[in-house]
Amino acid sequence: MKCCTGSPSQPAFASPYRTAAGYDVIIEGEAGLMHITGEPDRPPCKVGVAATDIATGLYTHGAIMAALLSRQQTGRGVWIDCNLFESQLAGLANIASNYLIAGQEASRHGTSHPSIVPYQVFPCKDGFIMIGAGNDRQFASFCTKILGRPDLPVDPKFSSNVKRVENREELISIISDILGTKNRDEWLEMFKGIGVPNGPINNMEDTFKHPQAVARNVTIDVEHPKAGAVKMVAPAVHYNGERMRVRLPPPTLSQHTFEVLAELGYTEAESAELKAQGAI
Repeated sequence: MKCCTGSPSQPAFASPYRTAAGYDVIIEGEAGLMHITGEPDRPPCKVGVAATDIATGLYTHGAIMAALLSRQQTGRGVWIDCNLFESQLAGLANIASNYLIAGQEASRHGTSHPSIVPYQVFPCKDGFIMIGAGNDRQFASFCTKILGRPDLPVDPKFSSNVKRVENREELISIISDILGTKNRDEWLEMFKGIGVPNGPINNMEDTFKHPQAVARNVTIDVEHPKAGAVKMVAPAVHYNGERMRVRLPPPTLSQHTFEVLAELGYTEAESAELKAQGAI
């Protein structure tokens, strides 16, 4: 993905993969994300949405904004080179640092955390819940007020996070057995006010019925010329207390082809010829 905010000369930057097609799922594999996604005893798994595509778009958006500010201050345009591969590498965050600084190879941990226990999804009687007891205080509160096991925080095998990591399997088995005795919402109610991070694993229906989603009006209705009223996820950003407006509905296939070609310098006659040839 390349763009410019003026007319600078394009820098020469050779890349052995510069002619390769960019597909999110391929880059997830090549740039390390798929290697760390999934359960430890299962094959690598892709992320549920095109996370690398989305991240690259956001990186590019930020780069364009910075370049426009630079042009305003210096009068010179900027050539921006933003690609899927490097965006995904940047998104590896602490996993990349662990390897580059400490030489620590990454692995898959499912929903669990490699160095904090308990910090993962647990099955309940009718669903799943994410629990993140990130320190000894939270662990003690979790054991005492949720599990009814005040003995666990003082057990030498679980008294510190280091020990809980060492004895991960035994502790996770104890927690799972207890949480499996009640429904998810029963546990969620018990978690209120005790200071232990937690949350349900929601499906789409639960997600859009979530009290936060309802209170924040996270969906909007857009009138589409062919489909009629279409419900969509609203833009995530607010400006001065107001959500960014949606001015246009999603385009139909090839709706803006001629506008794009015109921006690229094609005349109306050339575009019409391309259409007659079936090229567009």
